[in-house]
Amino acid sequence: MKTDHLARELEDGLRDLGLPLSGQQQSQLLAYLDLIQKWNRVYNLTSVRAPEEMLTHHLLDSLAVINPLRHQLSGRNPVAGRGFCLLDVGSGAGLPGVVIAICCPDIEVSCVDAVAKKASFIQQVAISLRLPNLKGLHARVESLGGGYDVVSSRAFASLADFTAWSSSALAPQGLWLAMKGHEPLEEMAALPADVKVFHVEHLQVPGLAASRCIVWLAKGPNQADCATRAS
Repeated sequence: MKTDHLARELEDGLRDLGLPLSGQQQSQLLAYLDLIQKWNRVYNLTSVRAPEEMLTHHLLDSLAVINPLRHQLSGRNPVAGRGFCLLDVGSGAGLPGVVIAICCPDIEVSCVDAVAKKASFIQQVAISLRLPNLKGLHARVESLGGGYDVVSSRAFASLADFTAWSSSALAPQGLWLAMKGHEPLEEMAALPADVKVFHVEHLQVPGLAASRCIVWLAKGPNQADCATRAS
């Protein structure tokens, strides 16, 4: 990899995002990118191969959720007796879970994937980058409990499937963070009555000329259900 060039691109992207990170965190992000490229040769973690594209489409895309995540957690209390816990569903190469673990060392991040080799990759990343707050889980998300404060996904499934499959893992007052491209109006309309969209946050990813947004969801009556009751 052209490390110096990528380091400059990363610095520029972080500045555009208004996301100050330490030199160590920036080095961890670049080392993570290098690990993806090395393991990709055998495990096919991502179809994106060029380091410059990985930086934009993977790192900066995931980094764009950090400030919104911090904002949503501010003023909230985690489940009693511990800090905030986040479950990244269908994590694959660890996006955005690994990026969150690097940027937010106060959040315990678990990346779950049904493919064993992908969970093994996350474990290797945790060891290589010395991230005690990161672990990989080989499991189907439907089998998990544990009361996570946040359950995230990136291009994993429809909103209805994502929330249904991970409902048992989400704490009663927890949040779903779904990374999407265009605002998924049809998916939002298809949500069940016990899941509500409380915010759609449009993102601007540096160097990426494509629509990106976060759909924030929680357990409770959705807007369509409320409108039906009101009428």
